[in-house]
Amino acid sequence: MATPEWRTPEGWEMQFATNHLGHFALTLGLHDALASAERARVVVVSSVGHVNGDVIWDDINFHKRPYDAWRAYSQSKTANILFAVEAARRWARDGIAVNALNPGRIWATGLGRHMTAPPESFEPGAGSGVSVKDIPQGAATSTLLAASPLVEGVTGKYFEDCQEAVPHTPGLRRGVAAYALDPQAAARLWQISLDMIRTRS
Repeated sequence: MATPEWRTPEGWEMQFATNHLGHFALTLGLHDALASAERARVVVVSSVGHVNGDVIWDDINFHKRPYDAWRAYSQSKTANILFAVEAARRWARDGIAVNALNPGRIWATGLGRHMTAPPESFEPGAGSGVSVKDIPQGAATSTLLAASPLVEGVTGKYFEDCQEAVPHTPGLRRGVAAYALDPQAAARLWQISLDMIRTRS
């Protein structure tokens, strides 16, 4: 999260490569095993940070513009949701459910190691509707999507606080942005991601 301007050997921006491309490639590699299982589930961890911006379609790797650590993080988290949307569509016939989630803001992990101190928005009682949680609370929505019968058959959705997220309202740090659920954008990102990982191999 919010790393310095790091790049992979291929020149890919590190947050997009780590938060999206790596998981995309891994899940594609596991597809056949998932399809052979009964009612397999894929859980994609995104973030409320996705509401800060869509994928930068004409400059995903920040080759044309100055690097912005938070903008890069936001696009990687939007990419997580778009991946869930397209994987859910493609793999529905295989019985694979794919959902994304916001675990909440959890300072007590290594995720914020590139920040010198917890921002106010990580403190209990933070404004703008933000979900500030400890580690067990932060794991709850992932656990729900991975194992609960309550979400059996649910796919292609974005969850927070153990329920499907409402549409994002500007000014609030909650909900899901419309662009993150756009099926055309999801299909576009899928092809871009495929092209990137194929170029590497």
